[in-house]
Amino acid sequence: MADQSASARFRVLFEAGLQVYEKKTSITLAAHPLAVQIQSCHSVESISAVLQGQARAFTKFRESDKMMKLIKNTLSILTALSDTATLGDSSGLVRLKALMPVPQL
Repeated sequence: MADQSASARFRVLFEAGLQVYEKKTSITLAAHPLAVQIQSCHSVESISAVLQGQARAFTKFRESDKMMKLIKNTLSILTALSDTATLGDSSGLVRLKALMPVPQL
């Protein structure tokens, strides 16, 4: 009996938490695509496979995010060098040379 009442209290608290979350975020967790996938799983292995797929997708996202940061940093440096070069020496123009056509002789 004690197990059932503890389980019932947990369920009430869990449902209340879901309602508060939905109210604050306007997201229904039970309708989330990941929750739907997990609900269709019938074994530990199938749940693990879903979560591993999510982990792989997250890893790819993080790697692409790192690559974009590197590209942005490189472009910032090149832009700064180009701006510095326009103040005096024109030998290092990165942006200006790319935008200006080469004169035909």
